This record gives sequence, C-alpha cells and structure tokens, in this order.
Amino acid sequence: MGRLQITKEFRFEMSHALEGYQGLCKNIHGHSYILSVTIQGKACEDVSASHFGMLMDFSELKQMVNRSVVEPWDHALMLRKDSKMAAALAGVDTKKVWVDFQPTCENMVQEIARIIGSQLPSHLKLYRVKLHETANSYAEYFPD
Repeated sequence: MGRLQITKEFRFEMSHALEGYQGLCKNIHGHSYILSVTIQGKACEDVSASHFGMLMDFSELKQMVNRSVVEPWDHALMLRKDSKMAAALAGVDTKKVWVDFQPTCENMVQEIARIIGSQLPSHLKLYRVKLHETANSYAEYFPD
C-alpha cells in the first residue's frame, strides 16, 4: 500500500552569524529562507467528517508552522545564546532569537523538525523538513 503525504511551503527572512567559524559566515548576514514541511499518515475515512479525505487541513498546518517557527524567526537575528555577539547585542532593540546551538542550516532544520513534530496530532508523522538557505543550498531532515 502506498504512502500519503502533504507538503506546505513557507518563506521568511532571517539573519544569523556563526561565531567561531573560520569563514564569511562568522559575520552577521541574512537569508531568504524557504521551508518545506511534509507530513504523512492516513487520510480521514469518516465520510461524515468535514475533513474526510484529508491528512490535515493545509490551513491548520499553515497556522501551526507560522505560529511556532515563521512568526518568531521572521526578520529576527538568530545567535547562539552563549556567544559574545549575543551578549553584546542583549540590550539592542531588535528582534532576536537566542538558541542553544550554532545556527547553521543543518541545526535549524533539526530544531524546526523538533518544534513541528511535537505539535502534530498522534495519527500524523513528520516525514521531512527541508530548509533552503539560498536558491541552491538547503538542508533536509528526516525524523526517525
């Protein structure tokens, strides 16, 4: 039997810096991120239900991801909370996201998967999270 999946795409702008990295990304810089969230499961088989034939209403997925990832991260500066930059910018009036990890695309995609996976109904499974940092560079995460 086949596998049924749905994917929703999101876009947001965010800056970050990789403190301690030996390259250009050690500097504060930004990206136009494209995030794809794919869930899988079994479609509702209750013919009397308003969501008959759906895994999840796209608008529900949209609200969940917007509320928990896009809105907090959009137009923010993401830094590792124990970095010198984070300490120096603590009093600056700008939108900031302090994290426990180095804000690489690879770490960010895993954090997004953790956030979204914890909010999905039990009958659905997070299949894949894909985060484009540029038009041709991205990280993908497939939860176990």
